[in-house]
Amino acid sequence: MENEEVRKQLYALAEEGYRKFSSALIPNIEADRILGVRLPALRQLARGIAKADWRSYLERAGDELFEEVMLQGMVIGYAKADIEVKLQAVERFVPKIDNWSVCDSFCVGWKIPPKHKDRVWGFLLPYLASPKEYDVRFAVVMLLNQYIDETYVERVLQQLNRVRHEAYYVRMAVAWALSVCFVKFPELTLEALKSGSWDDETYNRALQKIVESNRVDAETKQRIRGMKRKPLR
Repeated sequence: MENEEVRKQLYALAEEGYRKFSSALIPNIEADRILGVRLPALRQLARGIAKADWRSYLERAGDELFEEVMLQGMVIGYAKADIEVKLQAVERFVPKIDNWSVCDSFCVGWKIPPKHKDRVWGFLLPYLASPKEYDVRFAVVMLLNQYIDETYVERVLQQLNRVRHEAYYVRMAVAWALSVCFVKFPELTLEALKSGSWDDETYNRALQKIVESNRVDAETKQRIRGMKRKPLR
């Protein structure tokens, strides 16, 4: 599918009210880059492209509009391909991520087959040490979505503790990942929180997210509240 045809479809699906809503949620993106296309409509379009010549589409796809970039990520997620071909497409896509919405939607949509998890783990690690905010967030959100299990959780906690980036969306992602680890592996995560070298902001945000979880009991929440670090004066 040619880029101009895709763009016409995106404009036809755009809703002004949803554009305003989306713009408010993604303040670092210029409002005129957002059309206001709802995610179910984007996913439907992406599925159709993924069943066709998706590689040619990605080679020609535009990057000016928020939805154009979002759509590319969805197409990669849906595309059927050898893992190395898929990783090449991901590697070309990641530099285009410039907001939390594209990042997180892409990470949710890219389902890693169990037999390839070790390969993708190795692929993700360099991104955790990147100086670029959304490179790091991409890797962290991939870990929290697909690697918090008995096989990987200890390694996930170790890698999260090594992330050194002061950007807001990185720290929020690490805090989010820690809260997911806690819900699934509370004692292991609690020990990591106590012994790790977390900066105060990430640490306190992680505790807050744990407290906000409806999967944590009231007694545990009270215990977690007592662990909060007080800011220096």
